[in-house]
Parts: sequence; C-alpha cells; structure tokens
Amino acid sequence: MMMSSRALAVGCVTVAVIPLAACGGGHHAKKPVVSPTPSTSAVSTTATPPPAPAINPFTGGKPSANRVVAVKIEDTAAGRPQLGIDKADIVYIEQVEGGLTRLVAVFNTTLPVVEPVRSTRANDPELLAQFGAIDYAASGGSHAELKPMDHSNLRTTINDRGGPGFQRDDNRPIPNNLRANLSVIGQVLKGAFAKSIGLVFSSAIANSATLPGTTVRTAVGGTPVAFNWIASSKRYARLIDGAYQHTATGALISTPNVIVQFCKSTVYTADLDVLGNPAQYTHTIGSGKVVVFRNGRRIVGTWSRPSATSGTTLKDAAGKPIALSPGGEWFVLVATGSQLS
Repeated sequence: MMMSSRALAVGCVTVAVIPLAACGGGHHAKKPVVSPTPSTSAVSTTATPPPAPAINPFTGGKPSANRVVAVKIEDTAAGRPQLGIDKADIVYIEQVEGGLTRLVAVFNTTLPVVEPVRSTRANDPELLAQFGAIDYAASGGSHAELKPMDHSNLRTTINDRGGPGFQRDDNRPIPNNLRANLSVIGQVLKGAFAKSIGLVFSSAIANSATLPGTTVRTAVGGTPVAFNWIASSKRYARLIDGAYQHTATGALISTPNVIVQFCKSTVYTADLDVLGNPAQYTHTIGSGKVVVFRNGRRIVGTWSRPSATSGTTLKDAAGKPIALSPGGEWFVLVATGSQLS
C-alpha cells in the first residue's frame, strides 16, 4: 500500500462563549447590599437561541460522519456507463489530452463503489487542495502526473502501486474495469473530514439578476458538455450525443446545480499520451467568469480562489454571493473564452 507520506491531524475544537457575570481588576469588590427576600419573587431569564444546524458544506444537506474521498473517473464512451457517479457530492469535468475529458468526483455523504477509475493528472492536486488532506484514489499515472500528487498533502491510494480498495470488474475490458471501494479507502487512509470550500446554499434564489437557464451547452476541450433542466425533479440531467446519461445501475446522472467555471488553461508538455498529445493544465487558483445554473435560471458572475488552501467563492455581478440549490453540484471547467449557450 502506497500513500502520501504526510500525516493528517484531524481535530475538532468546540469553543463555548460564556457571558461573564462580572469583571474585576486588582481591587477588592464591595460587599453587596442584601435586600429582604420577598415572599414571592419572579426571576427574569433570557432564552438563548439554539445554534444553527450544521450542514454538509458540499451539499447544504445533512452533515456526514464520513471522510472525504475524491476519485479520478473515466469520461469517454469506453468507460460508460459509469458506476457510483450519481452518489458524488461534487463532480468536476476537466480536460485531459487530445480534447478529451475525465471527471474528478468528490464523495462524502455516501462512500460507494465507483467505476471506472483512471489515472491522475498534474492539475488534480491544485484542484483538490481546497478540500484539505483528503483521500484520493486513481489508477496510476506517468511520472509527470504522479510527481505533483506525491508532493501534495493528499492521502493517496494508487492501484499501480498496490494501494488498498481496488478490484477488477471481469465484465469490462482493461483499462476501463477498475473499481474502487470508497468505504474501504476512507477507513484505511483516514483522510480529512468535510470542511467549507466556499460554497453557500439556499433553497431560494436570492440574486436579483437572473436569466432563463434551462439548457447548458458548452465544451471542455473538444468534448461537448450538455445538461437539460428537468422541472419535475428540479435537477439538470446530463446529455451526451443527445441522450440522457445513466449509471450502470440505471440511475439518471443529474444535479441541482451546474457551475460553468471559466479557467486559464495551458499546455502541459511534461505529460504526453501514447499519440504524443500533450495534457492540458486547468488552473483553478485565481479568478474568472462563472455562470451558475439552478432552478431553471442562470446567474452570471465571477469565481475567486486566491490560494491553494482557499475555497472557491461565487459572486454575482453586484458582488453578492451566489447560493446554490441544496443537493450537490457539477463544475464544468471550461477554458477562458469558451462558448456557452
């Protein structure tokens, strides 16, 4: 088993704020004057409001006791139908090489078995740094792909290195038949628990400037990306080549929120595929345009993430936070200047 050499210290600190009855310096307090006790006395108390309920920072729903596990998943026709992707709290669509896409799926609410797991890319540690020292599963990678991961604080399990939690699916051909049991991975690696990555949630749209947003049509690299709003389920369903996508168990692949995040993209010549195509490096630190689709509406604004450990904040044109609909989200990481219709 190979994993990151960096240890994780997870702690929970609860701070109770107790009103002080009196404050004193170095002087002696005066003896209080005691009044006669009436036969009947009324004690006035001020009710303390209950604390705000804790929420899952990835979905706005109930918090989970699970650790956070991210997985690199195949996103081409050879890898479909995928298994377990419908259980992810957050999914990122990113460009790899040759104009193709892969997914980085982040799980916390549930830790299912997922398939097919594929190799890491050099920009994944940058993307995932905002989550903390979480668990990360991938099939392998070239030296140029693994080096950034090995220098990150991710707690990793890599199948090619004999990491825990993997098995092959005999019903599919290699390399698109690698499964990862995320429950096992979470128990073995013991990475970080969920924390805020800058997202806020609300069941209602609080932003005043919205436009119709029932369809999402864009491209990541040379791969078209499409979602349609399904009013009956209040979710956006993913389409590929005009067909709605389902998992291996038949579940419709859908999400309450689609976030089209415009990012700087550069050629990563240190990593070439077997055809000589260089990988693309998607930069998720910085700022840029964002379009958030929720509840059949779209909100145009900006995203900002000043450092690797910072979360990603979303604000509308007036500088007001863009709240997401509770239930999870898909980020579509498009290159700056990409078309969106």
